[in-house]
Amino acid sequence: MKITFYGYNSFLIESDSKKIAIDPGASFYLPDFFRTLIPKSEWKDITHIFVTHGDPDHHWHTDRLLAASDAKLVCNEKLVREHKGQKLMLAPRRKGLVFNTPVEDPYTLSVGQTIELDGMLITGIKGTHGHLRLQIGPFSKTLREGPEERMGYGEIGFQIQLNGITILNLGDTILHAEEWKKLEAPNILMIPIGGKSSGNTMDEHDALKALAVIRPEIVIPVHYNCGALFNKCYNPANDKWFKNEAKKMGVQCILLKPGDSTNIENAESLKKINEGFFHQKKRPL
Repeated sequence: MKITFYGYNSFLIESDSKKIAIDPGASFYLPDFFRTLIPKSEWKDITHIFVTHGDPDHHWHTDRLLAASDAKLVCNEKLVREHKGQKLMLAPRRKGLVFNTPVEDPYTLSVGQTIELDGMLITGIKGTHGHLRLQIGPFSKTLREGPEERMGYGEIGFQIQLNGITILNLGDTILHAEEWKKLEAPNILMIPIGGKSSGNTMDEHDALKALAVIRPEIVIPVHYNCGALFNKCYNPANDKWFKNEAKKMGVQCILLKPGDSTNIENAESLKKINEGFFHQKKRPL
């Protein structure tokens, strides 16, 4: 299994004949404004697209990627509505809750629901997008998540069981320690850590609290040090400090820059990697 990170919460996961895209959004740093996070050269071979919510940095290029490939869409049931017998997806590039983008045979689920798709077991996981604090010079504004607001709309995490490996991607979410205690420990956790200044996700400290209850073998921090408007590092986080603290908890942390990849041969090799990395140190429950 090959996992490639493209910034924000954007990934490609390649395993056997599957090529899974998570959150095919756009860059919102002005020098690269609207640039696709997942390179167009990868689009045609993608087999599945997972969208955690409707924010443009996660959803902007979903329809274009669908048109360029034979991929199947997986998302929260809230991102798709039916009108006159036609299924319409939340428009990736429109303001507000506009459903005018046709999508064929999407695979939708809600929190706690599990579906089977092409040999994968996919479960919807609780997530809540936090309020977003925008700061431009002396001016500030808070965008608040809500049932009729575009920001964070349809937020859901995905637990994906594929070829004996369990991957958990939480999307953009604040901490839900009690709900996540019920989860079976995944092999790989993708978790946001950049919410200290912006407030829309967990920060490094809340992410460590999540590690304590989710108990993954490997963690990949996401959605931090991203560009937004004129700011090259809008949601800063100390990833090296987070990595060291995760190691103390018995969790291997893999830091990936946009374009970086990591390879996992199989679940057994992942277990051996962790045993060697931590000298068989037991993780706290």
